[in-house]
Amino acid sequence: MKEIVNLSNIYKSFGAVQALIGFNVSINEGEIVGLMGDNGAGKSTLLKILAGNFLPTSGNINFNGEDVVFNNPNDARRAGVEVVYQDLALCDHLTAAKNIYLSREAKKFGFLLDHKKMNETSQKLLDQLNSSARPNDVVTGMSGGQRQAIAIARTRLSEPKIVLMDEPTAAVSVAQVPVILDYIRSLKAQNHSVLLISHRLPDIMEVCDRIVVMRLGEKVCDKNKADCNPEEITGLITGAIKSA
Repeated sequence: MKEIVNLSNIYKSFGAVQALIGFNVSINEGEIVGLMGDNGAGKSTLLKILAGNFLPTSGNINFNGEDVVFNNPNDARRAGVEVVYQDLALCDHLTAAKNIYLSREAKKFGFLLDHKKMNETSQKLLDQLNSSARPNDVVTGMSGGQRQAIAIARTRLSEPKIVLMDEPTAAVSVAQVPVILDYIRSLKAQNHSVLLISHRLPDIMEVCDRIVVMRLGEKVCDKNKADCNPEEITGLITGAIKSA
């Protein structure tokens, strides 16, 4: 199985605060890895390093067989990293279509925005997610589920090697959770890798191949889902179980 990401001995400090301490993890092509941990465990810091928002203090990132440095999110995106952030990172004053295409707008004649193409493609992507959001709707005033669908739809504009998802089911209705989980499965079926951060253990157990648990910046578990049980994972998150 081809390795897409390998993080080796990653440290990240913010002044005196050590957010990541010698963290190691690898993710294979077409693999869904669930990342769990309590608040402050270092999950979002790790995601932002992979997304190009933060540089690690030290350590090595190997992406698709090459050692890389992601100096900014554009570096990561060009390499094949797409992200759904927990805060969704949407522009409230723009329409759904403009958010989906933000920074990679479709053009015609080389310089004119192709609004027709952007609206039609956005509608298809939103339909795939069973969203009631429409391409020309402005994001301000949308429900949490509609906003989440727009953030997820952005990842479908390219052929990413890996999609990083930070709490994708946290702000959606109960009815929309299965739709998002099906989308994650569809990424795997297309041989895309997924790093799924979630506090929802049922979601992790349902779709992930492997589960990684962090506590206080360190990895305390990295096991195939078949070798895990909910009680053990909960104990690892809380610290009742020190490592596995």
